[in-house]
Amino acid sequence: MRKSDKKIENQIREVLTEVCEDTLKGYDGFLWVTHTVKCSSFPQSLKIACVFETNQDRANFLMKEGQLHVASIIQKAFDKVGVQLKNVDKQISYDTQENREFGHQTK
Repeated sequence: MRKSDKKIENQIREVLTEVCEDTLKGYDGFLWVTHTVKCSSFPQSLKIACVFETNQDRANFLMKEGQLHVASIIQKAFDKVGVQLKNVDKQISYDTQENREFGHQTK
């Protein structure tokens, strides 16, 4: 991994850790946030996954339009470090531990 790739990964990890601790902990059933990125095409390649414990927790979150709040918070957090996410709604997915245990992933 190149030095610049490590810098990108660290920046992403710091931003998402802050978002996770400050925002997502307020949602029932939320477990963690993770990401994937191809550093050579960052930030367009950034994919963020917010993981909930159960499908019901995820459904409650989506029903209350939590994704709008979380997308806004994530966008603002990246803006603060000078990273513009052009399609933040398409870069964030919401999954569950329940689905991951069975090999499924959801949007």
